[in-house]
Amino acid sequence: MSKSLIILDTTLRDGEQAPGVLMSPNEKLIIARKLELMKVNIIEAGFAASSVADFKSIKNISAAVKNCTICSLARANKSDIELAAEALKPASRSRIHTFIATSEIHIRNKLRTTPEHVYEAAKTAVRFARKYTDDVEFSPEDCSRSNISFLSSLLECVINEGANTINITDTVGIETPGSFGSLVKRIKENIPNSDKATFSVHCHNDLGLAVANTLAGIKQGGAKQVECTVNGIGERSGNAPLEEVVMALNTKRQFFGMSSQVDTKQILSLSNLVAKYSDLRIQPTKPIVGQNAFAHASGIHQDGILKCRETYEIMNAKDIGWKKNRIVLGKLSGSNAFKYKLKELNVRLNRSRIIELFHSFKHLASLHKKITNSELNILTSTNHSISNKTTNLAHFYLCYSIKHGSYSRTTFTLPNGKCLSSEAFNQSSLSSIANCINSFHSLEAQLKTYSCLLKEQVFITNIVIKKIRLEQTEVTIKTKDIIQAFTNAYSTVLNKCI
Repeated sequence: MSKSLIILDTTLRDGEQAPGVLMSPNEKLIIARKLELMKVNIIEAGFAASSVADFKSIKNISAAVKNCTICSLARANKSDIELAAEALKPASRSRIHTFIATSEIHIRNKLRTTPEHVYEAAKTAVRFARKYTDDVEFSPEDCSRSNISFLSSLLECVINEGANTINITDTVGIETPGSFGSLVKRIKENIPNSDKATFSVHCHNDLGLAVANTLAGIKQGGAKQVECTVNGIGERSGNAPLEEVVMALNTKRQFFGMSSQVDTKQILSLSNLVAKYSDLRIQPTKPIVGQNAFAHASGIHQDGILKCRETYEIMNAKDIGWKKNRIVLGKLSGSNAFKYKLKELNVRLNRSRIIELFHSFKHLASLHKKITNSELNILTSTNHSISNKTTNLAHFYLCYSIKHGSYSRTTFTLPNGKCLSSEAFNQSSLSSIANCINSFHSLEAQLKTYSCLLKEQVFITNIVIKKIRLEQTEVTIKTKDIIQAFTNAYSTVLNKCI
C-alpha cells in the first residue's frame, strides 16, 4: 500500500512572485477554497511581512479555510515571525515557515554577513517561532549551492530547536535529478536527528527540471513533502507544477511507493482559475492541463485511440477534469477519424458518400491547420463543390424611401442558366447582395467589413467575413462598377473559404 505524500501548495506565495502577477485578496481566497476542496495538505497563503495586503489575505484565508494547514513565510527575524503568527491566529491549524540563505554566494553578497551569524539567526528564529505554533518549517535558501558540512550542522541545530519540517531547496534551479536526489539523501544521512523531522523539497524550473528534481527528491532522497504551485507559476521560470507532480505520482504509484490525497478531478478547474487570476496563459502543450494534452491529430494515433484509449494515453482525461479526449481533424487524419467525427456530429451518410467527402476533406485539410466542426458540417451538407459554382450578377435594384426605408432586389444567373432572386428590406446594398450569395451557397456567413479602392482603373477590394475560416482577403477586380466589384470579391472569398 502506497504512503501519502504531503502537498504544500505555494501558489499564493511563491506563485505570486512571478513577474506581472498580482492577485487580489478575494481571488486568493477563492483559490484557497478550491485548494481545500482539492484536499491539498498545506496552503502557504503568503508572506505576512511583505505587505499589508498579504497580511490581510493570510488572515482571511486562515479564518475561512479549516480543512488545511495554513502557512505563512517569514524571514529569520522576530518581527517577521510575529507578523506571521498574528496573521495565522484564526487558523485551525497553522505553520510558520522561516528561512535564511545558507550558500556562500548569498551569505557574502546578499546578506553581507558570516556563516556564524546565519547559524545563530536560524537557531533563534526557529526557537522563537515555536512559541507561537508547534508546526515550524525551516528552509535553507539556496541549499543546493551550500557547503554540505555547514548545512548539515545548521539543520541539526534547527531540528533540536523544534523545526519539524526541513525544506531542501533548489532556489535557483541549478540541480539535475541525480545530483538533487543524492543531495537530499546525503543531508539526511549527515544529520543525526534527521528522523525527528519531515524532509521536504522545493524546486525551481530554470533548467526545466523542477518536476524531475522533485520526483528524485522523493524516490532517491526520501522526501515526504513537496512544495509546488498550480501551473508551475513562480519566480523566473517558475516552480514544480502541482498537477504534474501529483499525476506523475499517481501514474507511477508502484514505482514511487507513494501517492497524494489530492482529488485530481479538481485539477483542470483549479488550473483555469489560477490562469485567469494570474493572467498567465496556459501553453497548449502544457502537460496535464494544456488544451493539447489529450488531443490527437495524427491518423495513426487517432486510429489507435479509437480502438483502445490506452494505446496512446497513460492517463484518463476524465480523472483530471476534462470531459473527454479530443480527435482533431487535420491533414494527417485518416478515414477512421473522419468517420468518428461524422458520427459525433450525428451525420449519417452511405459508404460511397463518405469516401467522396473524405477526398474533399483531405484537400481542404491540406490548406488549413485544422478543420472545425462547423466547416465539417458545411462540407457534409454540400452536394457538390462550391468552388465550381460561379455566379453572375444579372440585375440589382435599390430604392430608398424616407417613410418606408430601403428595398433591394438582387438577381444572379446560376451555372445551370436559371436565375436566383432575393429581396431585402432596410439593408445596405452590399449586405443585400452578400445575403443573396449566402442563400445560394446555403451558408450563414455575415459581412463584417468591406473597403474598396479604385487604383489604375481597377478596384482593390478587401472583405472580412464572420464565421468563415479565411476571414480576410484582397481581390483585384477589373471593373469600374463598385457593385460588380463587391459581388465578385465576396464570391471569391466564399469560394476560397469553402
